[in-house]
Amino acid sequence: MAFNLEELTNKISGLAASAPSIGAKIKFDFGSDGIVALDGTASPMTVSNDDMEADTTVKCSLDTVEGLIAGTVNPTTAVMMGKIKISGDMSKAMSLASLFKG
Repeated sequence: MAFNLEELTNKISGLAASAPSIGAKIKFDFGSDGIVALDGTASPMTVSNDDMEADTTVKCSLDTVEGLIAGTVNPTTAVMMGKIKISGDMSKAMSLASLFKG
């Protein structure tokens, strides 16, 4: 099942509701498919489609994030293969592991 932006935003919102705060603002940039912004400095974390300033920006496809959530995509391999590009604070991007364990 391929997520569209709205479905992915809802899925990440659900994961964020039960995950510990990550203490960072992270933006997923899907190019022409849109943006999902996660404010992990808020309690509880908030998720929106606003193009906000972020500590870290993760550029990838909707399918790649779907795979990360499902556990079928290894984040390290995806970065090495160029499927994920990270700008900003890499340690903040690594905090997403706690979110995607949901």
